[in-house]
Amino acid sequence: MVSEFDVAIVGGAFSGAATALLLKRRRPETRILILEKASEFDRKVGESTTEVSSCFLTKVLGLTSYLGHEQLVKQGLRLWFANRPDQPFDDCVEVGARYQARLPTFQVDRAKLDAHLLELARAAGCEVWKPAKVTRCELAGTSGQSLGVKVEGEEREVHCRWVVDASGRAAFLARKLGHFRQNTAHPINAVWARFTGVRDWDSYEWREKFPDYAAASRTGRAWATNHLMGQGWWCWIIPLKGGDFSAGLVYDSRLFKLPEGASLGERLREHILNHPVGREIFRDAKVVEHDARAYSALPYYSAQVCGEGWAIAGDAASFIDPLYSPGLDLCAYTTSVVSDLLVRSLGGEDTTERQRYYNEQFVTTYRYWFETLYQDKYFYMGEADLMSAALLLDVGTYFIGLVRPVYGNPERAFLELPFEGTPGRLFAGMMKFYNRRLSALAKNRIAHGVTGTQNAGWRELYDGFVPDFRVQKLIRKGLFRWWRAELLNLRFLFASPKPAVAAPTGAAVEAG
Repeated sequence: MVSEFDVAIVGGAFSGAATALLLKRRRPETRILILEKASEFDRKVGESTTEVSSCFLTKVLGLTSYLGHEQLVKQGLRLWFANRPDQPFDDCVEVGARYQARLPTFQVDRAKLDAHLLELARAAGCEVWKPAKVTRCELAGTSGQSLGVKVEGEEREVHCRWVVDASGRAAFLARKLGHFRQNTAHPINAVWARFTGVRDWDSYEWREKFPDYAAASRTGRAWATNHLMGQGWWCWIIPLKGGDFSAGLVYDSRLFKLPEGASLGERLREHILNHPVGREIFRDAKVVEHDARAYSALPYYSAQVCGEGWAIAGDAASFIDPLYSPGLDLCAYTTSVVSDLLVRSLGGEDTTERQRYYNEQFVTTYRYWFETLYQDKYFYMGEADLMSAALLLDVGTYFIGLVRPVYGNPERAFLELPFEGTPGRLFAGMMKFYNRRLSALAKNRIAHGVTGTQNAGWRELYDGFVPDFRVQKLIRKGLFRWWRAELLNLRFLFASPKPAVAAPTGAAVEAG
């Protein structure tokens, strides 16, 4: 059995379905086959959207109504810091928004979202085979591509002009073609699970017990992406439609080791309970049975993302880090660029220049995104003043450089990868500088045994980020907090470092 298509997409989750929808919108006659290996979709690392990915979901894909009815509205992100396990809850440092989010973002059950997008692609005229396993892939450029596919025990052959790899972490084409690269400079691992019985952050009980905490915020903390922070690690706590919570731990293996335990889910729960904020929230929480996951060596990328007759989109092209939830941002950009490339090619246009742009700029985008936001960040992850400065600067520049353009002209902005051209290099240089300095300050504290000294007795609640000139107020606040940390660092000018210690096991870091 031989089937002829214009495009065969390997992977039917977010990136595969979104690529198909964008193709069908601009070129309805395109014959598209989507090959999905799973009968049912699974969860991903982190389940939260940003302002950029939410713009793509609502303004480009038109999912506003679906997201409003089937997923939860997100109320920003919130960071919690402590310096010892027995620290009182209301003495811990809280950093986050005082008011509701200015732009729409969502807490998403990725399995539900992926399934919905795939059904939209099917309704748009795409043919969907699932569960389907690609057993053979032969790329012949302009002569056409050939796939061997096993569907329900039957071997089928597919001929097509383009193959799109949207297979996620499987990175089907990157591995086959020898372009897959592990990011060994960022040795992070993740463990995550779903929980029931997580306590309500905004209940009457909390107002009675912690009145100052309750009065400080005008928005619901429970629907934020709450982060528990520690030296070399962080945990996310994300509410999901229906009452369950997604909770996960991400850690740098150079700085932290997950304690041993009976099961993966219970090990994660015990770790959360070692943080004073986690103890209050997860005191009665139960792990959903058989629902824990783990990944080691999270970050990777493809050194080349397209060629004549093939292209890579979404997580199949790269993954960096779930902090700040950038995964769907990169999916939005790559699916937009790939769908545009295919529309041009199928319409008879010479796409040599677009292929060159995607290959060269994608690697630049990945490198700058990593170096500006994540390289050695886990060294200062547990320092409240340093992470507060980073949050304000990181998100402030994100709103200027990415959020403002996509809301101004989404269709055009998503065709231009981040950190493009001279402005992109300038932004990257500035961000890399302050990130390196914050890492250096944290390493100095670690070397002198004084970590966590700023992790008690204060709260920083800001008005919220907006994509206009008002964001400069929060950027200034971040700069002042960074410069104050530089002044504190002068105390080490004539002090000798302490002997190095092994990577700690457990949740909280004792103050020196």
